[in-house]
Formats: sequence, C-alpha cells, structure tokens
Amino acid sequence: MNQTEENHVTINLEKVTLEGNLDIPDSAKGIVIFAHGSGSSRFSPRNRFVADYLQKQGLATLLFDLLTREEDEIDRLTAHLRFNIELLAERLVAVTDWISMNPDTSELDIGYFGASTGAAAALYAASERAERTKAVVSRGGRPDLADRVLGDVKAPTLLIVGSMDSAVIDMNKWALERLNSEKEMKLVSGATHLFEEPGTLEEAARLAGEWFVKYMGRNKLEK
Repeated sequence: MNQTEENHVTINLEKVTLEGNLDIPDSAKGIVIFAHGSGSSRFSPRNRFVADYLQKQGLATLLFDLLTREEDEIDRLTAHLRFNIELLAERLVAVTDWISMNPDTSELDIGYFGASTGAAAALYAASERAERTKAVVSRGGRPDLADRVLGDVKAPTLLIVGSMDSAVIDMNKWALERLNSEKEMKLVSGATHLFEEPGTLEEAARLAGEWFVKYMGRNKLEK
C-alpha cells in the first residue's frame, strides 16, 4: 500500500468500531500508533502535526479515535471516560492487534506516541504487547497514571515535557524513576502543557522522530 496523505480506515474490534487515519509512506521503517489525550480525537492538530513529521522520517502513522462517537458525546458532558485509563489501554491493545493482523502493516515495528492521558494508555499497551513494541514517546503526558505497569515496560521510552509545565514535570520525573527500560526525559524550553508556543511543537516532533527512528526498523535496515 502506497499512501502519501490521510487515509480513512474503519477499525472493527470485538466490542466496538473505531475510526482512524492510516498513512504508510514508501519503505516504512515502522508504524507509530497515536493515543490522544483528554477530550481530543484523531483530528487533534498537534498530533496531526507530529504525524506529518514522522511520515517524512519514513514512519507510518495511525491516528484513531479511542472513543466511539456515542461515547465521545457522553464524555463531553461527563469527562469521565477520558480518564478511564484501563478502557483506553484496552482499546489501544485491540487496535495494536488489528495493526498486527492487517496485511499492510503486519510486518512493521510498532511504536506508541501518547499525549496527556493517552501516554498512560500507551505505556499499558507497551507492557501488554512488549514483544511488538519497539519505542514509546510521551508528549506532555501523564505516565504516572500507568503506575501499575511502569516496571513492566520493556520498550525504550522518551518523556517530552514543556519546561513551563511544572506540575507535569514532577509527574514525569516520578514515572521516569519507576521505568526499568531504556529511558530519557527531555524538557522543551519555553513550552507549556499544550506546546502552543512558537517552535515548541516542532522541537517535540523532532525529538520524537529521532527516538522512533533510532529504535524502530533496525533489523529491517540491517538486512
């Protein structure tokens, strides 16, 4: 499959059907599955920006809605599903299995990019699918919410935090200490939680791209 722009996919899981956008550049080194944050969706402009950058680095990307349309409508009123980390992780694991069975992506190394609460879901999924997961990146994430599985994550993990996001810095430091995998934390100078300041999202994307390229597709490149 040769894809150079957004391509809509319908992901049929056992209990629900989710919507996503799957992009696979030529000679993809791996695929990065995005887990968006609180109250967001596959249309998040920040995640789409990062996905576009990763595609230029030769990585396939999947942005998908963790919640169904009906669930999203409920969550906009109650805001309780977005913090149900176990539910989000369960969906992410199921989508990972879908990627593993999809003929176009089954041979690709898998990485996760999680933002806000999505970072916790990504770490849960990485611990449950350790044999397939090659790298994890969190941007402004809440890895502390994955406290029960941090010690089980085997994939190299990068935590990216804005230097002005003091509360989240402390949460990430706490999680970093409990990760047993190869790990690193990077502060993006001048960035707040949403990386809205000029140049900060670009820097986060660059850091993420370097991390994923370093750890994904290495066996394929060596052949």
